[in-house]
Amino acid sequence: MKHIISAKNIILGATGVAVLTALSGCQSAPQEQSAQEGQNKFLVVEQQANGKYVVIDEAPTTGPSHAIIRSTDANGTVTERVMSEAELKNMADQEYKKMQEGKSELNAEPHGEGMGLAGTILAAAGGALLGNMIGNALMNNSNFRKNQDASNRSAYHKSAGASGGASTSSSGKRSFFGNKGASSTSSSSSYGG
Repeated sequence: MKHIISAKNIILGATGVAVLTALSGCQSAPQEQSAQEGQNKFLVVEQQANGKYVVIDEAPTTGPSHAIIRSTDANGTVTERVMSEAELKNMADQEYKKMQEGKSELNAEPHGEGMGLAGTILAAAGGALLGNMIGNALMNNSNFRKNQDASNRSAYHKSAGASGGASTSSSGKRSFFGNKGASSTSSSSSYGG
């Protein structure tokens, strides 16, 4: 059997490859980041010797958001309390209002590690507690992002921040056929005459 290759077949094939490549790269990094912001979270927040709070552990959860607040008194006794989603939302909402008025420490440049408890909670879970629109508005504030980084030591925050940066990784993208990983790099070649 003889195969005839024509310019028409090459162009149709190249167009098909271009369409599949475009479909495999439809998901963008900002959408991935806002999806992470909107997930309910489990936080472990620890009070530092200077009275400020930092997030030491953070994970997405399928249940309601909640946090364990760990503090140490003058005698060295560690106390842990659990904050419910309603308490976290109330605290984050109050801090967000203060931020809008310019009265929150989230508005200023960070001064060392940690913040007050309400600021730490808003920085760690603002999108999950108050909604994606507020979470996205917060992420557009450079001082907020700097304070968020200064108050969050969790590995989850560091890895989520790395994937949302300027250089995006293709590991989260899936191709048309469901394969994870490599993405096509060039589609500007000239085929056929």
